[in-house]
Amino acid sequence: MALHKLGQKIWLHCFYSDRKEANILETLCEKVFYYPRKTGLSSLPIFTPYMAYSRRDSDLLTILNQDNAPILFEGLHTCYSLFFLKNKKERKIAIRMHNVEWEYYALLAEAEPHFWQKIYYKWECFLLKKFESVIKLADIIYTISPNDTLYFSQLHQKVHYLSAAHLFENVEIMEGKGEFCLYHGNLAVAENHQAALFLVEKVYPHIHIPLYIAGANPRKELIKKIAQYPHIQLVENPNEAQMSRLIKEAHIHILPTFQATGIKLKLLNALYNGRFVIVNPKMVENTGVENICIVCGNVDKFQTAIKKSFLLPFLAADIAQRRQQLDNLFSSAKQSEILTLFNDDILD
Repeated sequence: MALHKLGQKIWLHCFYSDRKEANILETLCEKVFYYPRKTGLSSLPIFTPYMAYSRRDSDLLTILNQDNAPILFEGLHTCYSLFFLKNKKERKIAIRMHNVEWEYYALLAEAEPHFWQKIYYKWECFLLKKFESVIKLADIIYTISPNDTLYFSQLHQKVHYLSAAHLFENVEIMEGKGEFCLYHGNLAVAENHQAALFLVEKVYPHIHIPLYIAGANPRKELIKKIAQYPHIQLVENPNEAQMSRLIKEAHIHILPTFQATGIKLKLLNALYNGRFVIVNPKMVENTGVENICIVCGNVDKFQTAIKKSFLLPFLAADIAQRRQQLDNLFSSAKQSEILTLFNDDILD
């Protein structure tokens, strides 16, 4: 959206599994192309990561080879076609990295309790580390966190930090007090499942403030644990309107993580739209938002911060501080202006 506002003409290539076509994309792009992901046995990771090999498409490659327009690959998982471009040297190519992907999959393997899923994550990790060499074919790498910038600067000469893109145009936080705490995330993901269990098993047994845990496809283990506590409520598969209401009305967002993998969009959502945000160090490490969150390093500090913050109203001064900090760090307009430099100054 921000690039469109700057007058950029975009041909957007989208891979999908079960998502529907999004009409809004037609208003933002010159052309939009959709390609089904090649999932299942034909794309099982043997020599190439599943996340990349399932996004191969001959029609996409044909279109990319028709001209020398600049290309932005959004995430390492979209880069399979880069190996097969005929005119790589005649055009400008950028890759927007979402993580150090092999490290992320290694952490998923550690957190995953199921044997075969753990094996899959470990093998994908191994393949991703090899596949990462594709970045040498790009002119510039955009990283999503300062830590990632340090890592990729060892592998590529042109690396530029570009913080996360998001849809939050303005800080929209309600003053005053809410009546509950909230943890939200995709509960099918091992990392989020682990974080939710941490809250239920470690933090909340001695706290009687209401807690909502909201997200998609919670695992049976989490459902059983939550059922043991009357003051903890599971909101299973909330729609967009439900999630938006929960985020705005919660008094405290409790967002621990056990994977320090850059800025997370759920954290940005809480900061732009929610009141108090309590995190552990890994959630905010090298993100720049440490001073607008309450950072807790252990269970006791989580419990103390929750009890203390629940008694305090969220004031207009708190909202003003949040707005100033977020505008400095995550303005979409500023980020898109940096991205357009990929045509000019950064590559000189």
